[in-house]
Order: sequence, then C-alpha cells, then structure tokens
Amino acid sequence: MNENIIKKIRSLPPLPKSVLEIQRITADPEGSIGDLIKVVKEDPMLTANLLKAANSPLYGFSRQIKTVDQAVSLFGMSTVKGFAVSSAVRSSIKIDLSAYGISENQFVNHSQLQNALITNWYKRDRSKLDLLSSASFLLDIGAVVISSILISTDKAEDFKSELTSENRRELEEEFIGSTTTKITAEIFNHWKFEQLFVDSIKFSEDLANIEDDNIKEYAVALHIIGKIVTLTNPFDEKNIKESFEICDKYGLNKEALEEAINVIK
Repeated sequence: MNENIIKKIRSLPPLPKSVLEIQRITADPEGSIGDLIKVVKEDPMLTANLLKAANSPLYGFSRQIKTVDQAVSLFGMSTVKGFAVSSAVRSSIKIDLSAYGISENQFVNHSQLQNALITNWYKRDRSKLDLLSSASFLLDIGAVVISSILISTDKAEDFKSELTSENRRELEEEFIGSTTTKITAEIFNHWKFEQLFVDSIKFSEDLANIEDDNIKEYAVALHIIGKIVTLTNPFDEKNIKESFEICDKYGLNKEALEEAINVIK
C-alpha cells in the first residue's frame, strides 16, 4: 500500500467515545439492550438516523417506530452498533466521492442498502450479524480515501471517465495501487477492530485464498453484498444471478438472500 494511502488512513480521527462504549456493551456478555439504549439516547444524530431507518421500508417493520427503545429492540444490538459506527464516521470524515460520480447522500443510501440487505438476509441467523451488520455499513468507506487521493492528484476526472461497475477494482489498482476493500480493511485495522472483522473484509475480494474457516462465511457474505449493491449499478440481474451461484458454491442460504432482495427491491 503506497505512502499516500497510509498517510490518509493514519490521519483519520479516532472513533468517538459513544462508539467505543457501544462496542464495549455489544461485546460484553452481560451487556443489555437497556445499556445500549442509554448510550444511543445521548447521541442526537444516531437517534435521528436510527428512527429514520426504522421507519424505512428497507427493513420491513410493520408498524411506525416512534421511540429509541422500540428501534433498538427491533434492530438488535448488532445492527445498532453498525448504525453507531456509520454515523460516527460520516460526522468525522469529509465524504467526497466525486471521483466516483456520486454524492454524499447517494453514498449514505448505498451504505444503508448494503446493511438492509445483510440484515434481512441474516435475520434468522443473528449470531453472525454483530460482524456483518457493522461491516456492511462501511464496506465501501475505502472509496472515500481513494477519491480524496484522486482529487488531490488531479486524476479524479480521468478515473471517473473510465469507471464502470465491471472495471472498478482494476481501475483502482491502476490509478492508486490498491482497492476500496483493502483500504477499508486497513481503516478498521487502524481503528483497532478485532482481527476477524478486519480479515473478513480483506478477504471478501479474495475468496479463493481464505484458509481460515472462521472467516469464510463472513467474507463470502460481504463479497455478495458488495456484488449486489454496487456503488454505480446496484441490483444488476447478472450480479444477482452470480451471487446465487456463489451461495450454492459456499453453502450460504440462497433462499433467504432471494427473499431479502425482494423485500428491498
């Protein structure tokens, strides 16, 4: 990874205390929904984002959600943790993805779509959502670093003019010598997230080289989320079909994924 990327990552601010507290609560076997609700209520932006999402059709709740207590109870601790990390990152990092031709609002919607898809897909297997929910929210945060470097080196317009949903990874490698996924993994490493979390993101674009079975399902699931909800062409039918094939290959629940796609589309 080149020096420009490393400097950008090292310059990122630390996560706020509220996020660290939420991480502590969700990692503690004795941590409770009540403890989490108290922390969420102290963060007005997180509260607003949580209630807005809870009343979005993306998550399929059947009634209007009016309180933080309701939202936290319905989403569960793992998804709330994802909202907290995402909210903190958006408030502390300048989101400029003009090199990709998308706005900050589009990026926020994209991140929420990725999270909604994984949440609906794994709603019957919530044990894995602690990692998957947080990771899905910020799977593409590395693109913010790439865009920043491209803008500062006057390469943004050239990059944007060549970018397609099919060539993104190769184009990132060509222009800056790394990819969104690798940089995202390194950002979470910088923030001292657990190794399983970092490696699951890192290997989500390199499934063939996964040696640790503990990583495999997480990495494959994140790979599929990134493949279906792309930055520039989400829910492409070809990508959905290929994702079902990957589910079959690695033994993931294809029927639950198809159901989740139908809820969101």
